Order: sequence, then C-alpha cells, then structure tokens
Amino acid sequence: MFSDDMFGGDAGVGEALANLQREREKIGKLSELWRDGRVTVRAKDQSLSMTFDGRGELVELLFNESKYRLLAPAQLAKTVVDTLQRGKAECMAKMSEVMGTSASGIDYGAAAAGKLDPQEMIESLIGPMLGSVGVERRDGRRS
Repeated sequence: MFSDDMFGGDAGVGEALANLQREREKIGKLSELWRDGRVTVRAKDQSLSMTFDGRGELVELLFNESKYRLLAPAQLAKTVVDTLQRGKAECMAKMSEVMGTSASGIDYGAAAAGKLDPQEMIESLIGPMLGSVGVERRDGRRS
C-alpha cells in the first residue's frame, strides 16, 4: 500500500507506514470482536453461567435453580468469583489471539487489560517515522 518512493526513498518512513497499516487492520478486527464477540462460561459445578461481551464485561448471569440453592453462601461466592475470573481470562485470550504482538512490540493483550500506556502505543507505532524525519520522541530519544 505504501512505498518508500512516496516519501523520498526513506525506508524508515515507508516501514513505519506499513506497520501502521497492519496495526490498523488488527484494530479493525479488535473493534469487530468488541462489538460482536460473546463468551459464555459455566461454573465447574454447573450451578451458574456467565456471558461476557467482546470487551470482557459481564452481560448476563444465569443461575441453575436446582444447583445454586444447594451451595453454602461462601461456596456460591467462590463459584461466582472463579467463574468470573475464567470468563474474563477467556475474553482476554480471544483479544490477544486477534491482536497478538505488533511489529513495533505493542502487546495488545496488555493494552486491552488497561496495562499499557496509550502514549507508549503511539510512540511504538509512529516513533520510527518521526525519527527518520528528525523529530525527537516524547522521551527525547530518536527512533
């Protein structure tokens, strides 16, 4: 889609733009997952099930009427927490599967979990291009 000739033969700019295009495609897939994705997880003892949206947010909690009533309150609470954790982990795994790690080193699983600074993401994506045209990165380094 992009060629180095478009930018005066500078390989750094062309490479950065190509990486940016690949990341845009991945983000498009992630947007689709967030919009349409669903994960349903059942408790190990089948006492309840939870459905999560593509972002990993709980959207439905269903109790098996005959099973959950037999559980002690502490056991029911543990079952809810354990099932919630498994469901969120499955959602994060789906996001990581779609996104993986970018050519510029961005861990999208960490980004989706809120463990990655958005500014670091931008620096990773456009830092090489900025460095090739003489613009310093936010941290003062040249890419």
